[in-house]
Amino acid sequence: MSGMGSTMSVASGVPVSDVDLFSEEVISDPYRAYSNFRSLGPVVWLTQCSCYFLTRFSEIHAALGDWKTFTSAQGVTLNDQMNAALRGGVLCSDPPEHDAIRKVLIKPLMPNALRDLSDKITSEAEGLVDRLVAKGSFDAATELAQHLPVTIVSDLVGLPEEGREKMLEWAAANFQCFGPLNDRTLAAFPTAQGMVDYAFTQCVPGKLKPGGWASMIWDAADRGEISHDQCGPMMNDYMGPSLDTTIFATSSAVWLFAQNPDQWDILCANPQLIPNAVNEVIRVESPIQNFSRVLTRDFSVGGAVLPAGSRIIVSYGCANRDPDKWAAPDRFDVRRRAMDHVGFGHGVHRCIGNNLARMEIAALLTALTKRVKRFKVVNAERHIINVLRGFKKLEVSVS
Repeated sequence: MSGMGSTMSVASGVPVSDVDLFSEEVISDPYRAYSNFRSLGPVVWLTQCSCYFLTRFSEIHAALGDWKTFTSAQGVTLNDQMNAALRGGVLCSDPPEHDAIRKVLIKPLMPNALRDLSDKITSEAEGLVDRLVAKGSFDAATELAQHLPVTIVSDLVGLPEEGREKMLEWAAANFQCFGPLNDRTLAAFPTAQGMVDYAFTQCVPGKLKPGGWASMIWDAADRGEISHDQCGPMMNDYMGPSLDTTIFATSSAVWLFAQNPDQWDILCANPQLIPNAVNEVIRVESPIQNFSRVLTRDFSVGGAVLPAGSRIIVSYGCANRDPDKWAAPDRFDVRRRAMDHVGFGHGVHRCIGNNLARMEIAALLTALTKRVKRFKVVNAERHIINVLRGFKKLEVSVS
């Protein structure tokens, strides 16, 4: 059940797969499915969600860079309801509207603006890791990974205190609703609606922290850079994506280093590789696995012509494990030069918060390299979210 209202037939010559990309089994471990899709060709029709799925890095990278053909303005999720709800935000718009929105949102997230935050993030990371390592064991998914996004980011955004404690719940529901209309999506709609209600009723002048990022959206509207009607939808661009993606990448880093102690040894001996390691974590365990686009024109791929109006899944997770792009793609290697991964997207829709996410993850890894020789996973439980990959629980002991 796709919820896309499409009765489109499959283009001639496109292989078909009945694999449910959004089943709990595949979400828990999607890489076998991705490999199978790639073996079928550069594009596959998925019967379970009535969408085309691009399988290879080259095509996915090109699609992400071609917004005129692969439009986001008709939504990037797999159901009509969520696409309608997100209309007007940075994810579901294209230039020139997208440029105006992005210019406002990205202002406090530019490297120069973030430079002043570096000391605060470093200090918070050092103190947090000090406390957790002293305990000998902790939950990397909650105690470690959630701290910086929840405390620092929510303060910088300047949201009203009342209701802010629901941000993690809202963020998870938000991404749950990016999937097709399966049980998970339907169950998450009421929670996601809570975030929308909060954005429109609480994230308003008089209730926002003066000088905070959310307040700056209203200031931009007052200056005529965007319309006041866009302010509510744009709040979601700060509240949703800034949390779970960074949190999941952080816990995935700990998990990867627990599985690959030799790589942790390399990183501890060569801390200058930390920015490299962050890229490799995002490549190997992309927090966002799948978004979608809609074709504005007929498009040829793999000898087949996909008709205009088709919805196409662009899979960050699949592209980042493509053996045609990466040598031994399933191997985690902190020395790999993985700067051109698509884990943060690519092109005009590249993640606006990627510099902040890198800074937070790097600060935590830096603090951990000074204090931890080994991670051992005691208990791990994956979050089952339609388009995200990460841990609900990751209890580790450290030595």
